[in-house]
Amino acid sequence: MAGDATTTTTRKQVVLYPSPGMGHLVSMIELGKLFAARGLAVTILIVKLPFEDTGARGPFLAGVTAANPSITFHSLPQVDLPLVLQSDHPEAVTFEVARVSNPHLRDFLAAASPAVLVVDFFCSVALDVAAELGIPGYCFFTSGAEALCLFLYLPVLHAQTTASFRDMGEELVHVPGISSFPASHAIKPIMHRDDAAYRGFLSVSPYLCRSQGIIVNTCRSLEPRAVDAIGAGHCTPPGLPTPPVHCIGPLIKSEEVGVKHGKECLAWLDSQPKHSVVFLCFGSLGVLGAKQIREIAVGLEASGKRFLWVVRSPPSDDPAKKFQKTPEPDLSALLPEGFLDRTKGTGLVVKSWAPQRDVLAHDAVGGFVTHCGWNSILESVMAGVPMLAWPLYAEQRINRVFLEKELGLAVAVEGYDKDLVEADEVASKVSWIVDSDGGRLLRERTLLAMRQAKGAMGDGGESDLTLARLVDGWMLA
Repeated sequence: MAGDATTTTTRKQVVLYPSPGMGHLVSMIELGKLFAARGLAVTILIVKLPFEDTGARGPFLAGVTAANPSITFHSLPQVDLPLVLQSDHPEAVTFEVARVSNPHLRDFLAAASPAVLVVDFFCSVALDVAAELGIPGYCFFTSGAEALCLFLYLPVLHAQTTASFRDMGEELVHVPGISSFPASHAIKPIMHRDDAAYRGFLSVSPYLCRSQGIIVNTCRSLEPRAVDAIGAGHCTPPGLPTPPVHCIGPLIKSEEVGVKHGKECLAWLDSQPKHSVVFLCFGSLGVLGAKQIREIAVGLEASGKRFLWVVRSPPSDDPAKKFQKTPEPDLSALLPEGFLDRTKGTGLVVKSWAPQRDVLAHDAVGGFVTHCGWNSILESVMAGVPMLAWPLYAEQRINRVFLEKELGLAVAVEGYDKDLVEADEVASKVSWIVDSDGGRLLRERTLLAMRQAKGAMGDGGESDLTLARLVDGWMLA
């Protein structure tokens, strides 16, 4: 740890470069807090997407800096995309924004001369700039080791066939270190090999392999098979070196910073029995259609179980608004007539957002219906809350396979991969996780995983020691 005499002027500087998504930014901030606590000066770069609404970000970032004086933020100039991308996936835009931001990044790094650059997976092209300037470059992978296995191995899968994942149906995809999964469960941006997003993902593995190391938001005790497969070189494409892998997680939000609402949820939970409430929340980008929202409502009411449900507006049919922030939902239009009145005693519906970390940590919560985003998975594990898996996008279907088949910490909601999860299934699974012996067994396994994860992050734990060795190496360089 840094002594009291250490000042920001004498600290070695590490620059962190997250991709624009809020989930990635939050994870990078938590990593920055760990670095700052160990005596590094931390600068986090902010890059904006062309279509992004960042109005709420200012107070959040100000709150982080106020609480952590060793962390500062620097915004790179916003860039214009020079071409129309052949993709329907926002990940293609994220990759391209990182690419065209390299000149601005080069100017900043040349002036700042940091000791280390740590880039997000989606900004791996920035490692070219680090190499050019002689700055050690690392990658921070905000998802788990099992997803990292897939992305490292993607060039090998690409070379094995000329078919796209979308044409392979239920054919099993075999990747070292993880459970085999149907091709239909590959992440949507890599479904079509001629898509710009696919090409972006395909280009990442060589960058990762040539980096100084990959920092992963997991702990080995949570994902031993995947971590060991990477370390043994089984996931590395032929001819490329295997980078060191540093598991320093699970990192979750240490607090809800800059939050002005959400207290209603926690106050309501205070009045509910222990482990009685099922929490339904689908992430910052997770949106469901109006028909699906109504099915969930009917299922929750039929179950008779207590619930806390975050409802977001359905996606817009206007292609121009596809990636824009959705407006506040009109609950009276989305939910069945009289639903809110009839469930007033057992349920609470909140619009758009809830303080998820704090909700999951509340004793009243007995189950979590989740989209299987990695941040949400880790928050659930760290709170010891069993999960019902309802994956929507990104690597979430693969995460579902891992959670259910590898760890036994979740049970899937049937129909997530079809057009509609029906009300009967919602009612059945919500009742199962709260009341059944199977649900109680799931909770016991999750509590065991929680103890392992907290042990890894504690003083002298595996993740704590890994982080200490990494930072000590930078200090001595």
